[in-house]
Amino acid sequence: MTTDLKTAQEMMAAAVAARAAEDPEIVSVKRVLKLLDKTAKSNRTYGSTNPVAQKFTQQLFEELTRHLETHSKLAFLVQRSELMCKDSVVYQAEKDGGSESVAFKLYADGIRELVLHQGLTQDDLSLFLSSLWSDADSNENDDDIVTRLWSRNLSTITLVTAEELSNFSAGNDAFIRLDGTMSSSDSTLRELLDRERERKKRSGAGTDAENKGSGSARNRFQSGLAGYEVTEEELAVLMQEIEAERKQDSLMYILDMLTAILASEQSPALLTKLFTLWGNVVDSLLRDGKWTVLENVLSLLHETDAVRPDLDEEHRQQLTSLLDGLGRSERVRMIETYLNRSPNADVKGLSTILLLMKPDAVPSLCSLLANVTSPLHQAIVSEALAVLATDHPDPLLRGLSDRRPGYVRNLLLILIKWNNPRFADPVEKLVRYPDAQVRREVVRALGLFRPNGNGTKLVSLSTDEDEGVRFASLKLLMSGQYTVPFSLWSPLLAEERFMDRPISERRAIFQAVRATCGDEAVPYWQGLMTEWAWMNRRKKEELAVIGAETLGKLATPAAIAALSLGAKKGSAAVRQACAAALSQAQRLQRGIPSTGASQ
Repeated sequence: MTTDLKTAQEMMAAAVAARAAEDPEIVSVKRVLKLLDKTAKSNRTYGSTNPVAQKFTQQLFEELTRHLETHSKLAFLVQRSELMCKDSVVYQAEKDGGSESVAFKLYADGIRELVLHQGLTQDDLSLFLSSLWSDADSNENDDDIVTRLWSRNLSTITLVTAEELSNFSAGNDAFIRLDGTMSSSDSTLRELLDRERERKKRSGAGTDAENKGSGSARNRFQSGLAGYEVTEEELAVLMQEIEAERKQDSLMYILDMLTAILASEQSPALLTKLFTLWGNVVDSLLRDGKWTVLENVLSLLHETDAVRPDLDEEHRQQLTSLLDGLGRSERVRMIETYLNRSPNADVKGLSTILLLMKPDAVPSLCSLLANVTSPLHQAIVSEALAVLATDHPDPLLRGLSDRRPGYVRNLLLILIKWNNPRFADPVEKLVRYPDAQVRREVVRALGLFRPNGNGTKLVSLSTDEDEGVRFASLKLLMSGQYTVPFSLWSPLLAEERFMDRPISERRAIFQAVRATCGDEAVPYWQGLMTEWAWMNRRKKEELAVIGAETLGKLATPAAIAALSLGAKKGSAAVRQACAAALSQAQRLQRGIPSTGASQ
């Protein structure tokens, strides 16, 4: 039952193009008649009281009501294998459909036009459906549809029979173009017949004289059949649409049949085979990426208890195994193969399929996340994992040691979304991960999992080779929520290359030291301001000026004392910086906001 996706898409596009120019009323009529055909089959297959049949009947009533509210009536002419409305084929029997066809059944019972009028109730529709195919135990079993409908005396349903049409047209040449008249007006065949009878009654004998003038034309319509002219272009469009619908609906037709069997089959052996077959259906839909169809199939299987409350325990276990087995590793690999083979394929419904899996599918979904190549597909799988793995995070934590940076970043994003502090330790192990983007996510995760406390791991990241990682870690350390012994900062500050860093970075490091060490770092800055340098004098002086700014923002008694000493013993530039910093510290002590650099 596997179909070629490209061929189906081409046929779908052709069908859409063919329908684009159709009258909205014709489109609506086709939709109603398609539902009528499906409803009639379901009623005939497993009875009108079955939940599946009732569901189809309700859908038909809702669609028919919408049509009648918009167009006031639904009228069509009946031919042997087709139903016509406004020169358009609105229903065509399937090949070899035989007596199963609605068109053939109506035609064989002598109906040439059927009209459903606004105001039709659900009871009227039920009576109409029961008239199409009488119940096996009904006394009406030998009656035709016309007799059954007339016996019900439904005011919202009118019809014209072949006998009635033939008798009337046999003696009325004025009625020869009746089919053309119906096509070009809103009148039904029933209305035209009634008007013609009324006119004939008024004209009396004059009509008899008129009828004698066109014997040859009259003879052409003795059968009562109506003819239609169809251009080559119209015929091509109709054939294209019919072919597209036939190809497109084959899969759904098979699924409908399986649904009917599921709803009605009583043989335990056949039900066992049926559930096995449903497993094959699931596999086929997964291989072909038909997510929305599979979603409908799974929804139907989930509702099996409502449709078949009489299932025995063995078949219930089969059904449970089928639904629980959606996330088996081989099935997840089918999804992976399809996604990597078709990176631009439609993924509508894929998220729902993944979310229908059980938590035991988490390891397989982790593999899927690691192996799919499209960022869009990775995002869909990540969203499913964020839901399914909430209480089963171990496969994700093990995946953090993977050497594929993209996979590890996606795992970190899921952990960040969960924001659980217990993930801090495994995330900390990634501070030296080779990929810089992963390390940036590590800093972000640590900021969430440990928003305060010991900042030792963040200090190690402040020496990272990637500038983004360094500034992200320094930003956290500057928040004032972390503590770090000055002894951990000393190796960084003593490096010869430290003075070669951009001034913005050196200033950020000093602010991080101030926020994490406080007065413990004052002797270091005091030494910068008072020592006499023979080498790298300009760079050391620049560093001393930044140290004075930092002490001004620290504004503790120890900081003020160091600034006072620097204002006396430092170089000219340092003394000037210390004076400005002292002024800032005094304002801070008095509670006056600083107007200088960022705090």
